[in-house]
Amino acid sequence: MSRRRTTRLLGAAVLAAGTLAALAVPSTAAPAPDQAAPELLAAMQRDFGLTAQQAQDRLAREADAIELAEAVRGSTGDAFAGSYFDDARGELVVAVTDGRAAEAARGAGADAVVVANSARELDAAKSTLDAMEASAPQSVTGWYVDVRSNSVVVSVDRTQRDAATEDFLARARGVDDSVRVEEVAESPRTFYDLVGGDAYYMGGRCSVGFPVRTASGGAGMVTAGHCGRPGTAVSGYNQVSMGTFQGSSFPGNDYAWVSANSNWTPRGLVNMYNGSARAVSGASVAPVGSSICRSGSTTGWHCGSVQATNQTVRYAEGTVYGLTRTNVCAEPGDSGGSFISGTQAQGMTSGGSGNCSSGGTTYFQPVQEALNAYNLRLVTG
Repeated sequence: MSRRRTTRLLGAAVLAAGTLAALAVPSTAAPAPDQAAPELLAAMQRDFGLTAQQAQDRLAREADAIELAEAVRGSTGDAFAGSYFDDARGELVVAVTDGRAAEAARGAGADAVVVANSARELDAAKSTLDAMEASAPQSVTGWYVDVRSNSVVVSVDRTQRDAATEDFLARARGVDDSVRVEEVAESPRTFYDLVGGDAYYMGGRCSVGFPVRTASGGAGMVTAGHCGRPGTAVSGYNQVSMGTFQGSSFPGNDYAWVSANSNWTPRGLVNMYNGSARAVSGASVAPVGSSICRSGSTTGWHCGSVQATNQTVRYAEGTVYGLTRTNVCAEPGDSGGSFISGTQAQGMTSGGSGNCSSGGTTYFQPVQEALNAYNLRLVTG
């Protein structure tokens, strides 16, 4: 264990005053990588402008932040207002609503900022907006809690603003003082003809999210719900029969699972499209601000940062709740594919805006929700 991580955990232990539950870390917590794969470091160097050593250092610090985030959340109680990884300083920042909680967070090894709104208050404001979703015009592309600004951000397509838009925004601002409006260049869309990991076909083309096992040991995969419905037949990247969609949820959610036949053996890997694959070791959730990478057969392997969690996204086909927002680019041909942070599976590509020439925003469906919904087990390698 690194000296830095040891110091943080000892600080949390003193803070907890013997309460072991405050220090409990899930068994899927990401270990600090001693030496990341060269392919991962190369992608991070390209997309973040880092040296190999800087990329390695960032991964180690993010692994520490994943462990620390859970402990600090428990110790700050109702004052907790979210946390995020500050890539400039390489530290976890915890937002809280009072000075006592800030001292508790600092004592555990995190930085802390005092803000006006708690996470509970921000989530309540977002839930109120969710209840107003049916009355929102198409120009309103979604909303999410932004922990960095301690606000609820409502995104609006600047090319579609009209009187109906302004009426909804006025009502949205009236929900709470924390609500603010942010213009975006275009509306999000689902990536129907998309591939994340290896390609698969079902009348169109989508991508394998993550290989899974059922409770009885059967093989399969999770992917995007908008790619197919129960009973839809699937063939693999080589056009060999793979299996059938067994469950699918879209809109509302954007996840599905496909059973695989005996032609296929699930591996805990993500295709990096350079002749190598990234091993998956678990599914610990990366904090806002963490680096994250996406695999897709259209655009290859691209990295960026986690910007927000639990975002509501309004596609033309329907609204999806609980997505994670990133600044990783994607294009048609990348849908359903794998998002991974370090060696931790994060989710499956849902949709977004922009492209990989000018940049963009991409949302993913968190993987654990799909695993829980269908009682599936992530295959690790």
